[in-house]
Amino acid sequence: MNKTDRQLAIMLELQRSKVLRAEDLASLFETSVRTIYRDIQALSEMGVPIIGAPGHGYSLMEGYFLPPIGFSAEEAVALLMGADFIEQRLDGDYAHKAKAARRKIEAILPEAVRDESARVRETMRILGVGEPVTGLREKEYLGQARRAIMERRKLRMTYLKKMPEPDGNRKSAREVAPYGLAFIQGNWVLIARCDLRQDIRHFRLSRMTGLIVLEDRFLIPDEFNLNSYRPSDDRNERVLVLANPEIADKIAETCHFYMESTSDSKDGLIVTFVVRRPEELLSSILSWGGDVEVLEPQSLRQRIREEAEKILKRC
Repeated sequence: MNKTDRQLAIMLELQRSKVLRAEDLASLFETSVRTIYRDIQALSEMGVPIIGAPGHGYSLMEGYFLPPIGFSAEEAVALLMGADFIEQRLDGDYAHKAKAARRKIEAILPEAVRDESARVRETMRILGVGEPVTGLREKEYLGQARRAIMERRKLRMTYLKKMPEPDGNRKSAREVAPYGLAFIQGNWVLIARCDLRQDIRHFRLSRMTGLIVLEDRFLIPDEFNLNSYRPSDDRNERVLVLANPEIADKIAETCHFYMESTSDSKDGLIVTFVVRRPEELLSSILSWGGDVEVLEPQSLRQRIREEAEKILKRC
């Protein structure tokens, strides 16, 4: 970053953050504190009303605003594609706001930059990872969940679990305290404390039905932070599979989350998975057909055999 760009960026940061120390700015722009001092002095000499408070940092004089900032074609593309993403993936309220923001951005762009950004955008698309654009019902649920989080209200729903219970039932009635939302591998996931399980659980919006915002309120624990939150890994069962090395990339693409290790053998590629329940891999293993053989556990080998026999009877 050259000196002019850095000084402009310093003004933008001061306008956004109100008060910043020289050390903070030096760390942000990966330069020395002495350089930041020189930049502040240069900005002050240019008439920018920067106030320095010993022990606190620098700030812009209250009421001072920067003039409109121009965007390069690449910056405009980033903003416009971000608006496209929000329109596709968020609920109706933000979709309308994204459209309005896109129109405003396009209106203030110089014609040359607008034409260039349009040309670049035509070469790229925002696509979900193995999933279609967020559906209407999922967008509706996303809006309800977002508002429930902001208002600290509980949610009630019927949830379709990935794996059935021993009795074959996959549906479960849940009441949860919603803590946050995450977009993971093409899916919106609600992170919430489940009253039934008395712990934090993850719920895909696409598997919900009958979502209702309740009057019951809750408090998010002080120690919970969505940005630093990492789910505990309760996978403790291993599955060993002998695979044709030619489908190694297919296995990695479809079951990367479960894979622990791979090793070569004279008979093929041995892949080790770690799962909560071996049945979690059932559909993936069946999709790989004759290119894989389950080595262990024996219970999964038997289940694969039973499913194969069912398929054979229907052919």
